[in-house]
Amino acid sequence: MPSDPKQDLRAAFDEMIASLQSARDAIDQAELMPPPATDRNLAEGYRYLMGFVHSAVERAFHEDPGRPAFRNALSIINRATIDNADAIYFFAPIDGREQYLVRGQVADHRVWRGEAPAPAGRKAPHYVIFETSSGVLAGDSGDLRELTPGLKTQTGRLDSSEIEVGADGVFEILLAPEKPGGYSGNFISTLKVVSRPHPTDPSMGPERYANHVSGRQLFYDWEREDAVHLEVNQIGAEGSAPPPYTAARAAAEVRRCGELVRGQMHFWNAFWTVLMGTYGHREGGIPGIEFSRNAFNKINAASGATGGGMSTNLYAGGVFELEEDEALIVENHVRREPQYVGFQLGTLWGESMEYGSRMGSLNGCQSETDPDGVIRLVVAHRDPGVPNWLDTAGHREGFLTPRWAYSEQPNEEEWPTITAKKVPFADIRSHLPPETRSVDEAERREQIQLRRRHVQKRFRVF
Repeated sequence: MPSDPKQDLRAAFDEMIASLQSARDAIDQAELMPPPATDRNLAEGYRYLMGFVHSAVERAFHEDPGRPAFRNALSIINRATIDNADAIYFFAPIDGREQYLVRGQVADHRVWRGEAPAPAGRKAPHYVIFETSSGVLAGDSGDLRELTPGLKTQTGRLDSSEIEVGADGVFEILLAPEKPGGYSGNFISTLKVVSRPHPTDPSMGPERYANHVSGRQLFYDWEREDAVHLEVNQIGAEGSAPPPYTAARAAAEVRRCGELVRGQMHFWNAFWTVLMGTYGHREGGIPGIEFSRNAFNKINAASGATGGGMSTNLYAGGVFELEEDEALIVENHVRREPQYVGFQLGTLWGESMEYGSRMGSLNGCQSETDPDGVIRLVVAHRDPGVPNWLDTAGHREGFLTPRWAYSEQPNEEEWPTITAKKVPFADIRSHLPPETRSVDEAERREQIQLRRRHVQKRFRVF
């Protein structure tokens, strides 16, 4: 008997609602490992949930590998995974068996070659990276087992240190299973042949074809750097139209919408609580990688075990825990200059703390480096009147998240080091160099206004 489209769609919608309710449970049900149930954490939990709803609508109903388009994976609307306040996170679905052309145009990009930019005028983002991968986006499954080695595979990457750009600022990148004979332009492979069997499907062959292209645009000079508009087209499908929409497809997408939200909510709670030990060691935690209070874990390179991340990054993390009259002095020692260095605060949900209207983040361009080469940051609930202040936005607890990006990862003895020390708020200056200047209210308001302008422009919708 043929199915009834009306009933199938209603059933799909009911299943989506059930998935959303299960996602909602991750806000306040202890067995799903949410942050402590304070008034603010509960309130922000619902906002966090709806950010995943926003993302899931785009992903479930508007993905088409034949006619892909780049979308924000994270933004000011859907903050999660301790998102980088300096970043545009972009992604598009692809079929790694096909060929695609990515195109963009940038302004002054000399920094990509290690050169000084022009003293005035518009600039490209400080750093850009493209990565092609097979497997789900981090968190989609709702199960920490998705981090099992071999379930996800990066097939290729290309960053701004190697992107060839024309005299007019235009660049193109070919995505394909293999580089065509005689081709010499920018290229990223969408195929990787692996040597180990698939961990859950041994019958699967060794070929791993990418199902999405993703990446970051990282901004340093928020006053002058502009986002790159990226186009992506499947070669041979230009000008084609999708097939007519069907009830069967709609039902599948309705179900997927709810499943994505549920998966993300459940996965990241477990990730922060179990693997990263945010609230103390749990069985399954990663020794040395678990977060400490008012301190940092061991610096580590991005990997499947750490939830993915930008593959050229080094990461560290911790949890600040501060009373009203306390502050944290962070010392960031950079031994070998990276392409990018940044520091962000996050809520216990993993949302980036407000960075447009508050000082929730600082990067290597925005920070002032002391004469001894150390970047000293001050995490505090109120403005201490020093340059490198990070605003907790009133959160007693939250994530500390430094990042360093290297196109070529240095030897471990050249990695940066980072430390933190809790001090009385009244004693902040005694822990900073005597020449540390003062920042008054007028200067701080100017900083905030510049940040707001940049963030509005970075995430503009028209």
